Order: sequence, then C-alpha cells, then structure tokens
Amino acid sequence: MSTANEMNKTRVINELRQFIKKLLQDPEIIPTSLEIARKHYGEQNSATIIANEISSNTSVKIPDAPEDFSEADRLYLELLKEVTDEEQAMY
Repeated sequence: MSTANEMNKTRVINELRQFIKKLLQDPEIIPTSLEIARKHYGEQNSATIIANEISSNTSVKIPDAPEDFSEADRLYLELLKEVTDEEQAMY
C-alpha cells in the first residue's frame, strides 16, 4: 500500500473517531439528525439541506458545500439516508 493511501486511510479513521466521539458526548445528535432527515426525505439536494439543518441544530458542523464535506460527513449523511429509506420501505 502506498504511503499516500495509508495517510488517507489514517485521516479518514481520525475523522470518524472524532465524529463518533461527538455522537457519544451528545446523545441528542442522532435523534435530531434522524428527525431532520425524515423531514427532508426525497427532496432535491436533500443531503445539502439536511447537512445545513444538522449544523444549525446540533454540535455537528458540516460544511455548506457538498464538495467540502469530509469523508465522515458523507458517511453520516449516507447512513441517515439509508435509515430513512429503510423506514419508508416499511410503510
């Protein structure tokens, strides 16, 4: 594995560790994020809308522009989408 690839993996792991730590420190982040994701489910540009609202209503700060999202930001938004997709499939 190349040094650049190893450095990138280390950076992503560190981002995820910081993000998970934040989730553990503030247990309201997840329910608030899910509520926001449900509210904007299926909207055009929903990831950006959800990211902005999460940033406004929790201690999680996600950049305004999708091109500035970190790997941890993208993963969190993807997981929120998957959870809301699965919830919608149940109904």
